[in-house]
Amino acid sequence: MNRQLYSPLIFELSQPGRRGCRIPDNHLPLADDFLAANLLRGEAVNLPEVDEPTLVRHYNNQSTNNFGVDSGFYPLGSCTMKYNPKINEEMAADRRFAALHPCQPDSTVQGALELYYDLQSALSEIGGMAEFTLNPYAGAHGELTGLMIIRAYHNSRGDLKRTRVIIPDSAHGTNPASAAVAGLEVVSVKSYPDGTVDVEALAELLDDTIAAVMMTNPNTLGIFEHNIPRIAKLVHDAGALLYYDGANLNPMLGVARPGDMGFDVMHINLHKTFSTPHGGGGPGAGPVGVRKGLEQFLPNPRVEKLADGSFRRVDNPESMGRISSSLGNYAVAIRALSYILTMGCDGLAAAGRLAILNANYIKERLKDLYLLPIEGICMHEFVFDGLRDKSTGVTTLNVAKRLLDHGYHAPTIYFPLLFHESLMIEPTETESLNIIDNFIDVMRNIAIEASNDPETVKSAPHNTPISHPDDTAAALKPVVTFDQLQRNDS
Repeated sequence: MNRQLYSPLIFELSQPGRRGCRIPDNHLPLADDFLAANLLRGEAVNLPEVDEPTLVRHYNNQSTNNFGVDSGFYPLGSCTMKYNPKINEEMAADRRFAALHPCQPDSTVQGALELYYDLQSALSEIGGMAEFTLNPYAGAHGELTGLMIIRAYHNSRGDLKRTRVIIPDSAHGTNPASAAVAGLEVVSVKSYPDGTVDVEALAELLDDTIAAVMMTNPNTLGIFEHNIPRIAKLVHDAGALLYYDGANLNPMLGVARPGDMGFDVMHINLHKTFSTPHGGGGPGAGPVGVRKGLEQFLPNPRVEKLADGSFRRVDNPESMGRISSSLGNYAVAIRALSYILTMGCDGLAAAGRLAILNANYIKERLKDLYLLPIEGICMHEFVFDGLRDKSTGVTTLNVAKRLLDHGYHAPTIYFPLLFHESLMIEPTETESLNIIDNFIDVMRNIAIEASNDPETVKSAPHNTPISHPDDTAAALKPVVTFDQLQRNDS
């Protein structure tokens, strides 16, 4: 382990006999008075012994090692990391929401069900779909749900031979994974040199075994699929459905709707487009929408509005089933609706256009120093193929690590797999011009530094707690306990 700027672990701060709290006597029987011997520990658990000031300072200092959108610019391509307005957090934390239980009778949670209904209606309007469910817990969970809906649709028609899904070679990695989990065979279709789907190659793959074609528009390279009307017709003429991966919905807000493009099923990443928390394994949300005629296949339960204006949860016998315990991550839905209502139609449309403007501005100001494999207007994100000057030996990984020294989180690197040195940048609409200009200046300085002093870039970062960990060893033999760390150090 690199000990430069190393922050001690809580175990290393431990001193025998110190304590930060005192638990009062409760006069209850000890565990060993009523628990079986095989359920008791053989020896005392190894907990650190620290006083309260040490404990508080330790975790406050540790928190400064975490990077997030509240602490700096996070230009992570493909996985939008936009700033989360704090009003959304206040709404989600309101005790009148936070204290609800998912099994309460519908009559006692009418406001909550109305919020759910309003959000699914808003998403339907934004996506050009007939109805949405908020039940999926994350984007990939939404993909799986959408594919299960597609399978349920084909099965309802007795079309059981449709067991394959066509996915572009530029797709997000979760697309083929979700298809495989859904029990479907993945068929890859190649792209044109401009990064869009090869329509002729797609047409040759379409037959009566294809259940769906999964697409992202704009695609993973940040390029709008201008052949989408032709693709939609080919897919539908073949009896298949068209699935929209909503990971890149941001630039489409107020500009174009997936339903109007011909998509039948879509998911939306609330944590990417509608400003709810992202990262750390959750919570997330991946609502799924369907065109008219597919509503009955949405997962149970659904929320419907009755003639008297009240709301209820219902189960549909034709549904693809349940994919969550209740109505998904409800607090995330609260945040998303708060964001949508705060922004309004005009605000959402402005966000989409600003996402496009910011990305193109950065791309144009850096393409003289970074290799741009596909010229032209991008949407909300774009991909460089590393530095233009390849003679220095400075890689995309080196550039990403050098950015850390300047206080920026690195963009996505080595994805998509279409280019050897992919560096994917998405600025989002929430960053100001001065922040973007500062980022551009740093990126330019790193490129110039790579030519003049390549070793400084190759050895970066220089001011982080850990500089160059062994990624392979970390994956194969992770150190997750203090005991392991002690053994490794010895």
